[in-house]
Amino acid sequence: MTHPIYTQQQLQRKTLNQLKTIYAQLDTKTEVSDKRCKESWVNAIITDQSTKLQKVDNQALAQAELDNYIADQAQAVAPEPLRIVEISFDHHEYYTDDKLIASISHDDNHLTQRWVVMVNDKELFRANTLMRCDRFICTHYKDGTLPVQEQQATPPTTENQIMAHIFNECQNYGFEILDDGIYNNKGVKLGQVGCTDGNWWVKRRYSVQQQYSNSVLDAVRSLSMVDVSCDSKSIFDEYFLGQPLEQLTGDRLQRLLESAELVTA
Repeated sequence: MTHPIYTQQQLQRKTLNQLKTIYAQLDTKTEVSDKRCKESWVNAIITDQSTKLQKVDNQALAQAELDNYIADQAQAVAPEPLRIVEISFDHHEYYTDDKLIASISHDDNHLTQRWVVMVNDKELFRANTLMRCDRFICTHYKDGTLPVQEQQATPPTTENQIMAHIFNECQNYGFEILDDGIYNNKGVKLGQVGCTDGNWWVKRRYSVQQQYSNSVLDAVRSLSMVDVSCDSKSIFDEYFLGQPLEQLTGDRLQRLLESAELVTA
């Protein structure tokens, strides 16, 4: 049962009979030194209240310490969240911090279960969907039953692997990779594709800005949509036969400014 908390001043304003009633409601073992003296009843009530409040404070402190200990233990035991790097449509790598723990690849030679979980270059699980493989990795990583990936001396996604992924996707569109970028079959530069810290990016034509993509497939596909319809026109054709210069889009204006046909007065 919760009782009101009285201050010293409030108790001093009570009558002797009121103090005795308050004392009786407290169900306390604190003794009253002189039952004829009002001050003794006040001191007994104040002492009882202080003792109980101190007990509550100690319990709250102990509970807070226990809660912090449990939280610290949970943090120590809980695994780090996984980071998924999509190397290509058919290859995904799973990392904790910068450590590779597993990968998912696609087996075209299998009729039904084409998605495969790999750890240490060994098949660990096979399923008919990517999501089932993802669930397998996350579940076994969380409960600690996923085999430990032996870390390689060099990062698993090397520059050669990145270039191989880009080359494979470019072949699907008939693009050619040269030192300064990716070109279509007419010899027109479309832009560049790369991967930095596991993140794929694309840089279109004359742009200096990198735009991040979900995968190498999306990055190369975006280059296939680059507008090259005006490449055969001179800067004057593009300006006088098109819209006024101030109405040109940023990409087209940049192309005009960088064109070798640009003539200044």
